[in-house]
Amino acid sequence: MSLVCTRCDNTGFLNFTEPEGKEGELDWNELIKWAKDNEPDMQICDCCGNGEDAWYGTPGEHYNSDDPPGHDGPYAYNGGLCECH
Repeated sequence: MSLVCTRCDNTGFLNFTEPEGKEGELDWNELIKWAKDNEPDMQICDCCGNGEDAWYGTPGEHYNSDDPPGHDGPYAYNGGLCECH
């Protein structure tokens, strides 16, 4: 069972701002590109990913098949738990 990230409110981004007129139209990669050009404060959530350009599985979620908890998963640095756990 996956959990919703409380740090980014399930968006996958910190300081999330969706482009006006394009609500729900851009995929994650397009949002990253748009943010780099238009919203320099918006970044990938450092609890859901590396904080720069990649997520650990599904953006805004933790503990699914792509980012399992435990000492072998992406949260090994934090005792196997995501930052917002």
